[in-house]
Amino acid sequence: MKIRSAFATLILALLTFACQPAEDTKKSEGSTQEQNQALAQKVYERFNAHDWAGMANLYSESAEFKDPSLGPDAVTQTRPQIIAKYQELAGMFPDVRDDIVAMYPSADQHVVVEFVSSGTSPDGTSWKLPICTIFTIENGLITRDFTYYDNSKTD
Repeated sequence: MKIRSAFATLILALLTFACQPAEDTKKSEGSTQEQNQALAQKVYERFNAHDWAGMANLYSESAEFKDPSLGPDAVTQTRPQIIAKYQELAGMFPDVRDDIVAMYPSADQHVVVEFVSSGTSPDGTSWKLPICTIFTIENGLITRDFTYYDNSKTD
């Protein structure tokens, strides 16, 4: 009987400790998701400050972009190319800004951001454009920025 009791205690102890790493993994994923959301938030803060170099530094040395303004396929852009792209955008729309509607973390490498971009066209017309971006984040940097919108629907 003592052997059964000792065996049952051993099994119970093993089960208790075996479940512990799963809890640590959940905490780790939660903090990774929080870090990813914080990184995505910084993108929009720097975008709205028109800090293009600061924003580009949130991306890997070369990141993959999918954006209707770049054509139908994904393209790789370096940080200097990212800076140039957004400098050109700000040249056309000096008051361009993005307002986040919602963020949706997905697993440990993705954040989906729903936002509204707005600005004033050179002719003085104000516009708003709903946009959705899927960020892929690896090692604390954005490696993919896949953006979707329909610019025929601007207000």
